[in-house]
Formats: sequence, C-alpha cells, structure tokens
Amino acid sequence: MKHKPLTTYLNSEFVAAANALRPKSAKHRIVAYVESYDDISFWRALFDEYENEKYHFEVMLPARSNLSKGKKQAMMNMLGKAFGKNMIACVDSDYDYLLQGATSTSRNMIENPYILHTYTYAIENYQCYAESLHQICVQSTLNDTKLIDIAQLMHLYSRICFPLFVWSVLLYREHDLTTMPLLKFCEIVRLTSFNIGRPDHALKQLAGRVDHNVALLSRRRPDLKGKYEKLKNDIKTLGVTEEDTYLYMQGHHLVDGVVMRILNPICRSLRHSREDEIQRLAYHRVQYTNEISAYRNSQCDIMTALRRNLNYKNSAPYKKLRADVEKLLEGLQKNETKRDVEKNAP
Repeated sequence: MKHKPLTTYLNSEFVAAANALRPKSAKHRIVAYVESYDDISFWRALFDEYENEKYHFEVMLPARSNLSKGKKQAMMNMLGKAFGKNMIACVDSDYDYLLQGATSTSRNMIENPYILHTYTYAIENYQCYAESLHQICVQSTLNDTKLIDIAQLMHLYSRICFPLFVWSVLLYREHDLTTMPLLKFCEIVRLTSFNIGRPDHALKQLAGRVDHNVALLSRRRPDLKGKYEKLKNDIKTLGVTEEDTYLYMQGHHLVDGVVMRILNPICRSLRHSREDEIQRLAYHRVQYTNEISAYRNSQCDIMTALRRNLNYKNSAPYKKLRADVEKLLEGLQKNETKRDVEKNAP
C-alpha cells in the first residue's frame, strides 16, 4: 500500500491537532508559508513583533517534498483548503491588491483572511523606502554627508510616474496585457541617466517619456478615458499617493532601474570624499595605508545594506500589514476563549 506524503495531511487542522497535543504552557504554533528564501527574513522580522508566551510563528517555504516556490505555490498550497488560524500564507501583493478582485488570484488574496500580503508590490519596495535611503548610503560608505535629498528625489520621481502608473493598473484591470505590458512600463519609468550635480536632468527625461506614453495610450484606448479618471481618484483610497507611487511598482525594477542608479554615484562620491580626507589628514604613508584599509574593510556594499534595511516600519502600507497580523491574532484569541468557555460549560 502506497502511503501518502506528509504534505497531504499538513494543513491547518493538522497543525491544530499538533498544537492540542502540546502542554498548555507551550506556545501556539502558526505556520507561515512564504514565496522564497528572500522573503523569510522580512516576515520573520514582522512576526518577531508579535510573538509572546502564547504564540509562535514558524516561517517556511511552501513545499516540503520539492523545491517549488513562488506566490502561486504559497497561496494554493493544498488547493487553498489548508489555511486557517494555524496555517497562513504570506505573499507579495504585486498588482493583485490594486486590481481589487479583477482576477481570481486578486480575489483570493484580498478576501482570504489567512493570506497576508505586503500591500506594496513586493518586499523590495519596503527596502527602498525613500526616507531610509540616506541611511543606506551611510551604512555603505560610513559617510553621513547628505549630497542630495534622496527622499525628495524619490517623491518627485513618483509624482512624474503616477499618471502612467494609473494606466498600467487600469490596463491590467481590463485584462489588457498587450497595450503596455509590465516590462514596457518598467522600461519607460527607469532612470536612463543620473548625475549628482544635475538630478533634474534625469527627471526631465523621465517626464518626457511618461508624457509621450500617456498621450499615446489616450489615443490608443479612448474608450478607457472615463475609467482612467475614476481610477486616478479611486486608487488613492487604497493608499497610493502620487508621492509614494514607487512603493507599488515592480520591486526588482525599482531596485535595478531606479534606486541603484541613484545610490551608486552617490556612494561613489561619498567614498572618494572620505578617502581624500584620510589621505589629506594622514601624517605618513603607514598611517594612510592602515586607515584606508580599516575604512574599506568596514564598508558594506549597497545591495547588502538594502536587503538588511528595516527602516520602513513607519510607512503607511507596513502599518496596514501590522493591522492584518493583529486582526489575525485577535480572531485566534476569540476562538480560544470561546472554546475554553464551551469546554468548561456544565
């Protein structure tokens, strides 16, 4: 007789039964499935805020019997029937949050209370939180000089992209994936050049491309004019502001096509400035060699600093995500209280 694999039985009821076998003093275990290795530390950091003597989250990849990963795997584990207050899924929102039920994946994600989502497009968007990017430069270069206001630059970038971003979301809501595919949108809104001395030059180039493509889309899809104007206002009720559009754009593109193009020249300049200072202040060659070696060994690369960045916890979407975790735990507490009352009833 062929035995079914453990994953066939590993669902919320299984975890609930396992929880019931533990001593009453043991912590309640909640299994949280995530999309990939890169997501584990993000969700672990979030759940650390809520673990106490009662609850313990165990973050893991969605498949135990193979190496399958990804959003669909995390959300559709056991055909979605496994999830409950003992087992949840934790995924990137992508466009699914903004689609507001226009697809089956979107409906499942926003309607299922046991699926937590980032609200931002992905975890990378949090790591690129505008107000934290100066700190990334400091961590990478050990130089606190503010060459430009990176947060303000990101907000200006977002305001320029917003009209085209609304078009992108609208086309996906309309199931039109050919007029302007996501890769095309990302190509339009990337920064093609960036100069610390003339940051406005890159923004002017961007604005020209965005205006051209907004006009082009208006001519190609005149039937969507009314829906576009409505979505332009409605999308703000979901938390998307013109200044924070970058949080809802494709995360990998944001890192590679925008943020790294800004941070690389800034960090190069900051490092050169610090090394010039060391050379100027050193009394002799040996001191210079020792000091420059110590400085370079103390730095970290920008990408590492970004991936370790946790300075996004005051952002509006992260506060929404925390509220979802709190709601989940409140529901769990109510169920346990109700069960205890029923158990002790005469």
